[in-house]
Amino acid sequence: MPSIYLSPSVQEFNPYVNGGNEEYYMNLIADAMIPYLIASGITVVRNNPNASLSQAIAESNAGNYDFHLALHSNAAPEYLSGTLQGPDVYYYTYSPESQRAADIFAENLALIYPDPNLVNTVPTTSLAELRRTKAPSILIEVAYHDNYFDAQWIKDNIELIASNFSVSTAKFLGVPFVNPYI
Repeated sequence: MPSIYLSPSVQEFNPYVNGGNEEYYMNLIADAMIPYLIASGITVVRNNPNASLSQAIAESNAGNYDFHLALHSNAAPEYLSGTLQGPDVYYYTYSPESQRAADIFAENLALIYPDPNLVNTVPTTSLAELRRTKAPSILIEVAYHDNYFDAQWIKDNIELIASNFSVSTAKFLGVPFVNPYI
């Protein structure tokens, strides 16, 4: 049975331009993903929202997970605040499996995000949650929480995003996606 370590943001200090915060909405997406993942035969372990990022990484590495998925929303630099849009799917530059996962997630995200041209994959070596985890991992910046359109899109599409990410997870792990609601 394949397994995933699901790591929604622990950053409650990142406010959405239209109310709420990053930790809250990323945990809603993670909560909504769990029934899909379990129905698809994927074992799910998730971080503790009260834990630190280092604790989440350590917990992920203590297990034998097939995939580590970090869920975040983005904010532009202050001088561009509110002007940037779109999802970014980060992967560790030197991990072909992480790049494969990022490509799958970006391709599927482009099917639901209003402007598919704004969905990007981004190689990086700087993000600890990608650099320090044992399992192949990606970090998704679902959209920009300082942009009203993006923040509202996240809020209005929790279930759609969760389903989409679950389809992508199943595809990456090589198992059939099962929708428990039909």
